[in-house]
Amino acid sequence: MRFFYYSILTFSILLCHFSPSLAFASSKADLVVVTKSKATLSILRKGKILKTYHIAMGDNPKGHKLTEGDQRTPEGRYILDYKKSDSAYYRAIHISYPNDEDKLRANALGIKPGGQIMIHGENPNSSLSPIEAQKYNWTDGCIAVTNVEMDELWRAIDSGTPIEIWP
Repeated sequence: MRFFYYSILTFSILLCHFSPSLAFASSKADLVVVTKSKATLSILRKGKILKTYHIAMGDNPKGHKLTEGDQRTPEGRYILDYKKSDSAYYRAIHISYPNDEDKLRANALGIKPGGQIMIHGENPNSSLSPIEAQKYNWTDGCIAVTNVEMDELWRAIDSGTPIEIWP
């Protein structure tokens, strides 16, 4: 009987070691961190990184998003406030941009802050393979991953999870 338990334990450890997506499949993220300068998105639980993904952003990723159409991804702390299963880009998780500070800034400058910033999957109209497309910043300010990665994020992130987007 002891051999049976050790065999199950060994198999489970090996399975998690060789399949990172299974290793965190049961862990929900309590924070998402995007580092724009490294083009990465990391999901964390209790301060520990569960997994890091390469991302694509808008054509003009440097700096904080100020106005609609500036091709920038916002910077700051937001909430992943809802999931959209029928996105034009496979699936999407909405980022609560603009927040009150973003709206005040835009109002003071007399501009529209924009919105509908999301983490989403692949562009179905791209002639590039998903891996090739991730080498370019092609969104309008959103954060893009492959559809396979989006499925992982979909399972690991609940609505209400905070996201920090760093320069």
